[in-house]
Amino acid sequence: MTDQTVELVQPNDLRPCRDYDIVQRAIRFIHEQAKHQPSLDAIAAHLNLSPAYTQKVFTRWCGLSPKEFLQAITIDGARRMLEQTGSMLETAHEVGLSGGSRLHDLFVTHEAVTPGDIKRRGAGLTLAYGYHETPFGVALAAMTSRGLAALVFVDEERHASPAAALDEMRARWPLAQWVPDAQASAATIAAIFSTYPAGTPVRIVLIGTDWEVRVWQALLKIPIHKAVSYTAIAKTVCTERATRAVGTAVGKNPLAFVVPCHRVRRSDGGLGGYHWNVTRKQAIIGWEAGVTARNGATQSSLT
Repeated sequence: MTDQTVELVQPNDLRPCRDYDIVQRAIRFIHEQAKHQPSLDAIAAHLNLSPAYTQKVFTRWCGLSPKEFLQAITIDGARRMLEQTGSMLETAHEVGLSGGSRLHDLFVTHEAVTPGDIKRRGAGLTLAYGYHETPFGVALAAMTSRGLAALVFVDEERHASPAAALDEMRARWPLAQWVPDAQASAATIAAIFSTYPAGTPVRIVLIGTDWEVRVWQALLKIPIHKAVSYTAIAKTVCTERATRAVGTAVGKNPLAFVVPCHRVRRSDGGLGGYHWNVTRKQAIIGWEAGVTARNGATQSSLT
């Protein structure tokens, strides 16, 4: 285990990260009680909060009420999206995703690190890392001179401490030079989670095998608030017989949220797994739904 001092780069408004502490408990309860469609009063009682404050936290966090959030993450909703998405390539540039509602999706440019770099296990690679507050809890980011190479959530179920998340990433590239420098990624993280991204694209570096990079590039084509199946991605990358291999590559995605593996579902419409726990996957889906709706309303008021 590493013995690193954790330094957080904190934005001016920490409410999204603090709100997530409440929201994630609510999401677990909503998921467990989904068949019973829990009311706002029931959710608030579970959290030991007032209904009014619970409603306020949810609305502030993602722009949705608890009831609307529940609707956004239901299995039926995921199944409908799967049925409507069709070809991932055909929907990648939908006109309806223009403007602020597309978030970071069309602001991401990327390049791939060659397989030779992987064989060297990161030798010659310098990674500046730091911890950041996000709407989904604390995240670890790692930057190269060419762009963001890693963004992983510090997950309470996987990591005993933030340093454990760093250990996990070090194991990927053990021969790389890891330099503590949270400021190196501060602007990039701020742009990624901004409702209205700046015009300058977020640059990312995909470090993986040739197969993994091809899968991750396919994930980048999934529009916000859409969902595709592992089989659909397999058909795009190679053949549907490679569905299991696609699932493995998706699970190794080192760029959470930016490379949207949370938009991949099982063929039956079920959420499937998520490396940083399913509760966070549900939270991201609902958050994106809320931001999309909020941005759409904002744009309509301006036209």
